[in-house]
Order: sequence, then C-alpha cells, then structure tokens
Amino acid sequence: MALDLNHIRNQFPILSTKVGKYPLVYFDNGATSQKPRVVIDAINRYYEQENANIHRGVHHLSQVSTDNYEKARRTIQEHLNAPHEHEIIFTKGTTDGINLIAESFGKLLTDGDEILITEMEHHSNIVPWQMLVERKGLTLRYIPMTNLGELDFSQLETLINEKTRLIAITHISNALGTINPIEDIIKKGHAVGAKVLIDAAQSLQHMRVDVQQLDCDFLVFSGHKVFGPTGVGILYGKEKLLNEMPPYQGGGDMIKTVSMSGTTYNELPHKFEAGTPNIIGGIGLGVAIEWLSGFNFEDIQQHETDLLEYATDALSKIDGIKIYGEAENKSSVISFLIEGTHPYDIGTLLNQQGIAVRTGHHCTQPIMEFFDIPGTIRASFSFYNTKEEIDQFIKALEKAIQMLR
Repeated sequence: MALDLNHIRNQFPILSTKVGKYPLVYFDNGATSQKPRVVIDAINRYYEQENANIHRGVHHLSQVSTDNYEKARRTIQEHLNAPHEHEIIFTKGTTDGINLIAESFGKLLTDGDEILITEMEHHSNIVPWQMLVERKGLTLRYIPMTNLGELDFSQLETLINEKTRLIAITHISNALGTINPIEDIIKKGHAVGAKVLIDAAQSLQHMRVDVQQLDCDFLVFSGHKVFGPTGVGILYGKEKLLNEMPPYQGGGDMIKTVSMSGTTYNELPHKFEAGTPNIIGGIGLGVAIEWLSGFNFEDIQQHETDLLEYATDALSKIDGIKIYGEAENKSSVISFLIEGTHPYDIGTLLNQQGIAVRTGHHCTQPIMEFFDIPGTIRASFSFYNTKEEIDQFIKALEKAIQMLR
C-alpha cells in the first residue's frame, strides 16, 4: 500500500511553516529530520508530568522515568533486532558512539594493527581514527572512490589483510547518497578476523537495518536524523566485545562500588553510560523509533526512490548543472553545482524562496578534495517530502540561476 502523504505530513507541525510569504520546502533531511507530533508530545509530557532522574530513586516519578527510558532501549533493540537489550548503549549521537569505540576498543589494539575506513566517510568517522593512530602507532588505510562516487574495491584484497583489526564504514554517504555494500565488507572483514563498525546515521530513516542479519560488530546512529531529539544516539555492540572493552568515561551509574582504594565497574549497558543521561532524548528517540516502525519500509524506499528519480530528471534539464554522486545504488540525496555560480549564493537565494537545502562540504572534505570542488548544494529528501515540493524547488532554482547570471 502506498504511503498516505497527507496523513504523514499532518503529523509534522513544522511543515506548515512559512518562510516569508513562501511555504517551507524542507530538503535538508541529511542534516536533521523534522519531528512528528508524537515525539513532540512525549517531550512535553515528560517535562510536565514525569521529570525525574533515573536508576537512582525509589519515588514514583523516578520509577516512571526509569521505566520509560528502559522501554525506549527495548524498543530500539527490537527495531535493530539486537539479541540483547544491554547491547544497546545510549550515546550523545553518532560522533560520540564512534569516539567511544575509538577510545575503548582502541585500547585493545597494539603496534602494527591496522584500521580501514573509506574516502567517503563523514569527518566523525575519520578524525577519531586519526587521533587513535597518532596515540597508538597504528596504521590507517582507506578504500578510495571512483568518479561515480562509488567505492573502488579493486585493491580490497590487499587493504583487508591479517593486520586489519577494525573496518569503519558508512552505510550511506551523507554527501553523495551512495549506498555501500556493507554486507560484503562485513564478510570480508570477518574472514581475516577484523571487527566491523557501521555508521548508520544516514540509513535507519530510509531502510530496515537488522544487525543480526548484517552480523556487524558495532553500529551507530543519531536520534535527530531519525525523527527523534538532538543530543542522543545509539551504539549497538556485540555483547562479547562490549564486555571486553574498558569503560569510556568514569562517573555515576557506570560503577558497582567505589572506594578510595579502587572501583569495580557496572555491567552492560551501564558500564558505558556514565552520569545522568539525556533522559528525554532517550525516551523521545524510543517514541520516534516506535512511530517509524509502524511504516512499511518498502513503501518508504519506493517513495524516496521516486522522489530521487523525479528530482534528478528535473535537475538534469538545467543548463550548466553537474551532479556529484552517480552511484548505481543511491539513497534520496542529490549533490550538485551550477556552472558559474557559488553554492552559497544559490543556497541563499533558495532560502529567500522558502527552500531549505544545505551548502558546503557537508563534513566530508576528502570527497570535495577528490572532485576538486569547494563544496556542493545538497538536497536530501525524507518520506514526508513530495513531488510538488520538488517542482517548487526547481522553479526557485531556475529563478536563482537567472538572478546570478
């Protein structure tokens, strides 16, 4: 059954916003998604009726907050099909999850070990590994790209070898929309004993992700990109690995006992959740995931594919356009430049007509260096977007180009 777009859009209050005299067309979903009413209501209800710290209180509000927070953990476990709820670690977001792994799993690595990433990673999946390599004397390698914006696997047999200890790879490129064949990467990594981390920040909102089917060792994502609040995210890790890893931070909740002579650490998941967490962030994320789980992901993917093809066809008819990222397998992201114009100028003129896109390097400077460009204009779609909005976008873009030429 096709998506009921009117019903879906009516659940997002912000979509009725106007920018000046123009209706908002929100095509910056790769940066953050908008929030459905059910998530907004959950946040309001928490602060109005339930606010209390969790895990530490015997009073009613503390118990209610704790129950709702842990319910969110179970909801996310079920959505990812993780074997155990204690394999679900609440973090501040994708970046925090990757840094946790770099710090904790990184302590298990020794001189001569290698980490493999790709040329299309977000900075958050590059910089933590560069920092770890500097500290530990490791080797960092990367899988290069092709001109289509796909990964070049021609040298994969040498890049993945007996020295490879971790492969950290994005599921979907935030700048290009490329959907990477992570199943093959995971199998090849496991064949040499390497562990595999999946950056799913750009995939969970578009497709069903099953960690057991993938057999990934770690997976991270951010709540704000999947219709939940900002400042919260998830690290999934296999139980055995998480138990082997030392804590990332010290403080309350991650301990069993503390004395002046030493400390014993708590069990999973609390070992990696020091201090008072983003309680409403976790609860709100659980509500967002529960809401998202009610949709058929085949319908979501089909609608977003239709949007991608419709927009690509319309953009391709504009004189002087260059689209970056032409992978055969793409998500609903289009990055492009207009000959003779600066992306910032285009973005500014689009904004004046109610169109929200992203301009710049999108925290993927190695990609921009590969294509020898300063940045792109990026339109990224969600399943609440429509072809009518794309028509408005194209009309506004043509007007912007005319003004600049």
